[in-house]
Amino acid sequence: MANTAVAFGVMLIGLGVISYFGTGTSSPTALIPAGFGLIFLLLGFVARDPRRTRHAMHGAALLAVLGILGSGRGLPKIVPLLTGETVDRPIAVIVQAVMALLMIVFLILCIQSFRAARRSRVA
Repeated sequence: MANTAVAFGVMLIGLGVISYFGTGTSSPTALIPAGFGLIFLLLGFVARDPRRTRHAMHGAALLAVLGILGSGRGLPKIVPLLTGETVDRPIAVIVQAVMALLMIVFLILCIQSFRAARRSRVA
């Protein structure tokens, strides 16, 4: 799961950098996904130590929840955008929706991993 956190960190950093340059470097808030990505990278590297895996991955799961709460508001706006309607700040809507989807997928993977780890300890 540590490598998964690193991979999601890299994806989020890429999303943040692309959105920052996609806005013409005029909006520093476009780098928010990159900030989340850096923390995921850090937690992924910490989780490679078997003594710290559990805490680091629980921290990453919490970070994913915070990411969903912060970027989830882009999800309802993506449908009108994809159907051709105009929305305020379309790049922000796309970035928020992509970040929310990445966070949801990561959280699902964390939950599955936590369940598997618990089953292996009980058995």
